[in-house]
Amino acid sequence: MAFKPLHDRVLVRRVKSDEKTKGGLIIPDTAKEKPAEGEIVSVGEGARKDSGELIAPSVKAGDRILFGKWSGTEVTLDGEELLIMKESDILGIIG
Repeated sequence: MAFKPLHDRVLVRRVKSDEKTKGGLIIPDTAKEKPAEGEIVSVGEGARKDSGELIAPSVKAGDRILFGKWSGTEVTLDGEELLIMKESDILGIIG
């Protein structure tokens, strides 16, 4: 994939959600919520301070993250649905 986010943006692949509840009930596609967990695919170079100094991103490609339910913009690249979001939309790193 030849896509590099700019500035403080990241490209995220959603992690697949469970097909069943812990009690064993199968969740139909129409009732599933999109997961708010993902894996970083690509990271921009970082934000800039007013002085022009670069602020390095806190995440890197391969990190598993949690993000807000309405975070990011959905895009399709190479037939795969991904999200582009600002680093500030990320709630935390898992693991």
